[in-house]
Amino acid sequence: MTIDSWDDLRIALAVARTGTVSAAAESLGVHHATVIRRIDGLESQLGVKLFQRHPRGYALTEAGQAMLKVAGDADERFAQLAVRIAGGADRIEGELIVTSLPELADVVMPRLIRLMRQHPGLRVNYVTDVRLFRLDAGEAHVAIRAGSQPTEPDYVVRSMGTMRHPVYAAPEYIATHGEVTDIAAHPLALLGPQARNAPLMRWLHGKIEPGQIVLTANDESAREAVIRAGLAIGPLSPSRAEGLVEVMALPEWESRLWLVTHVDLHRTPKVQAAVAALRGD
Repeated sequence: MTIDSWDDLRIALAVARTGTVSAAAESLGVHHATVIRRIDGLESQLGVKLFQRHPRGYALTEAGQAMLKVAGDADERFAQLAVRIAGGADRIEGELIVTSLPELADVVMPRLIRLMRQHPGLRVNYVTDVRLFRLDAGEAHVAIRAGSQPTEPDYVVRSMGTMRHPVYAAPEYIATHGEVTDIAAHPLALLGPQARNAPLMRWLHGKIEPGQIVLTANDESAREAVIRAGLAIGPLSPSRAEGLVEVMALPEWESRLWLVTHVDLHRTPKVQAAVAALRGD
């Protein structure tokens, strides 16, 4: 049993990841008929069915899961190799991928702007998401993480300080409802479920009733709008709280921030410059 073409595996991997032929074809920039033909040909070569066809798309069989794990690992290695090659230049230029949490833009972007002014050849790809990006798979050059110190093998971790999580209210809210002394007595606009492990969210667990939560949103602008409208109190970055009243902030709500790089890229000039800039050095 042999596989004649990496392209066949790449197409099968795209179908496995997207779940449909049409989505895989769009992601690869090929016709959907090409995807079907390549999948059929690969299954014929291997003598097994890799996918179960159903009206909503393609689902992996047991054989498909085993084969696609190997193909996925190979694809990650190719991506990692590409990042290593791109990061190996002596000059501080080219693409720099920085991943962060959505609420850190006000802290991170001024530092990245200074770096970009110092090195006009840089093209920064700033990606905000609550998921953890894999540096070992080449998804980023530098990752900014919050919470406990990352411990993944082959990762280099540097402290970036702490992030406060004060709870704010609109002045009109204070005028109507009085001083906030017990957070359990007020409606709340909180972070979404992806941030359930944030220190503030863990602290609130068991202290509030579900009915108090009038909004959950990872988008700070959404929480800010509800808080400014006087409909609730809630956490915001201090940089977004002009004109609001800080009603509560506890040390145990603070998050440690970490800069994470992969050991293979950490010593490259581009990554070193980015780490120094993000630390404020």
